[in-house]
Amino acid sequence: MEQSAERSPNGHRGFRVQAPLVDSISCYCKVDAGLKTVAGARKFVPGSKLCIQPDIIPRAHKTKSSRRERTRVQPPLLPGLPDDLAIACLIRVPRVEHNKLRLVCKRWNRLLAGNFFYSLRKSLGMAEEWIYVIKRDRDGRISWHAFDPTYQLWQPLPPVPGEYSEAVGFGCAVLSGCHLYLFGGKDPIKGSMRRVIFYSARTNKWHRGPDMLRKRHFFGSCVINNCLYVAGGECEGIQRTLRTAEVYDPNRNRWNSVSDMSTAMVPFIGVVHDGMWFLKGLGSHREVLSEAYIPGTNSWTPISDALVAGWRNPSISMNGKLYALDCRDGCKLRVYDEATNSWRRFIDSKLHLGGSRALEAAALVPLNGKLCIIRNNMSLSLVDVSSPDKRVESNPQLWENIAGKGHFRTLFTNIWSSIAGRNGPKSHIVHCQVLQA
Repeated sequence: MEQSAERSPNGHRGFRVQAPLVDSISCYCKVDAGLKTVAGARKFVPGSKLCIQPDIIPRAHKTKSSRRERTRVQPPLLPGLPDDLAIACLIRVPRVEHNKLRLVCKRWNRLLAGNFFYSLRKSLGMAEEWIYVIKRDRDGRISWHAFDPTYQLWQPLPPVPGEYSEAVGFGCAVLSGCHLYLFGGKDPIKGSMRRVIFYSARTNKWHRGPDMLRKRHFFGSCVINNCLYVAGGECEGIQRTLRTAEVYDPNRNRWNSVSDMSTAMVPFIGVVHDGMWFLKGLGSHREVLSEAYIPGTNSWTPISDALVAGWRNPSISMNGKLYALDCRDGCKLRVYDEATNSWRRFIDSKLHLGGSRALEAAALVPLNGKLCIIRNNMSLSLVDVSSPDKRVESNPQLWENIAGKGHFRTLFTNIWSSIAGRNGPKSHIVHCQVLQA
């Protein structure tokens, strides 16, 4: 390699053009598309040999073989590194920066749009969990938000598709850890729907899924073995309350019917615990009913024990234990004790926020091994429930308050919020899920 220079056309002004450091025996007939001849290329790179290929012809017809040759020799993901090492670097970039990575170049965009990149992050324990909150504003419109617990920031998301912008009674579930599904529900104009859509945390886009077998709204739903189950609910018509159930398998991308419930029901609470799906709701005559679905035998059985008698919403099954709230603001937790077949107080934060609708706990979700409580004002609390012998007298520092959109207030503002909250909140949480990417 040697460096050379020649006088530029502006030599009388004292400017000189520095030739790039190149291999003098290489072919430079394609150094620049603006150079029409090989001689022009030799002027641009002194010392290069004459090329035996024909002169460059602008707008020449590109054959399939030339396109294959071009795709076979791709630029590296990171200059100076083989692609496997470059990917090892890129998978360590925090998830909050992934939208920016997609804008760098087409190869990075394709890498982050595929399953390989995020599957590798998950297999190496680098996948990050974000909380996705779906809210209904006072005007009835649906909005949603994503919370990054690492940086404690709310992240922008693509708008919810129009068919769900004002829908009520729709279901929400997560499949494969990274796909958030919205399904069923009732449109204020079109009525009950069979529609299914899903958002991918990997592509940050909405997609269309296969429709359900039956139109329904205000139904129960759950995920067992990465299959989505729905049951009961309502639909327009003579048989308003439903007892039918169905299941969606993402591997087959189709819905199938499962056994009907014992009685028609509009569920208002449900949870998967100990391999069974427990549902509690109102029957056709507004009576309270409870049933459990057993996937192994594809059967329903009525439940009337203390589990459903003391069961309150929201609840969650985590680490083999069933938890529920013991107060409106979510500062007290109860756990179901299978040995005594009863609910007992589990832990108390010692910091109670008030009884307003804005401070009411709306959802419980698992987040990074801890139990996360989400309130209507978008404040979040993390509770360490990993040790089974923790009681209400335990250290209150087991609770960790996260300041999201709604910060925890002082005593005075809590009292004022309780008074103002009686007139109804500005918005309330409809669904809450956790997605990995």
